[in-house]
Amino acid sequence: MPTFDIIKENTADKNSFRVQNIKGMFDLQTEHIIEHFVGNIDFDNINWNIGVIYGASGTGKSTIANKLFKENIIEKFDYNSKSVIDDMPKVDINEIEKMFYSVGFGSVPSWLKPYQVLSTGEKMRVDLARALLESDFVVFDEFTSTIDRQVAKVLCIALNKTLKEHYPHKKLIAVSCHKDFIEYLQPDWYYDTDTGKTVFQSAHD
Repeated sequence: MPTFDIIKENTADKNSFRVQNIKGMFDLQTEHIIEHFVGNIDFDNINWNIGVIYGASGTGKSTIANKLFKENIIEKFDYNSKSVIDDMPKVDINEIEKMFYSVGFGSVPSWLKPYQVLSTGEKMRVDLARALLESDFVVFDEFTSTIDRQVAKVLCIALNKTLKEHYPHKKLIAVSCHKDFIEYLQPDWYYDTDTGKTVFQSAHD
């Protein structure tokens, strides 16, 4: 089972007037800021397709995801074509179309635009589509954080349907401070960094 025991230590500037002022105001005795995240995500004995790491800001969700799944975390892609559809991997165009719709990127004219002119929300969806087309195991941080909540709902419903029906071999872990999308994405499991517990929903043996 994926297990983590992470200690993060940051040191503030002890010569900073503001740091010293804050230490005095709040009776802090050190400039060292130490965070400790420990736990496990017990999904070894189930078949799963979609997982979620959820928690409030500062509870370690991105740190945990990076520790456990560093090789699968999506970094920034290079987009060099005049149309985002040409930046997608070399797969059948029907697969690209299916994935674009599944992530809520359904505006066909936008498929023909360069990545740089897309809105922040559109870029997130293009990144997600490309990641899922390129890899069978994707960890996507800040999932749906840049899009409208109604759009997030529609995206999650479509994405669940597409992955479950057409790509059961793929694995997606969504990392987010939002919880509202979970009922629509219907993950097989989600790990709550606020409680340190893994909740299993629809996973099967």
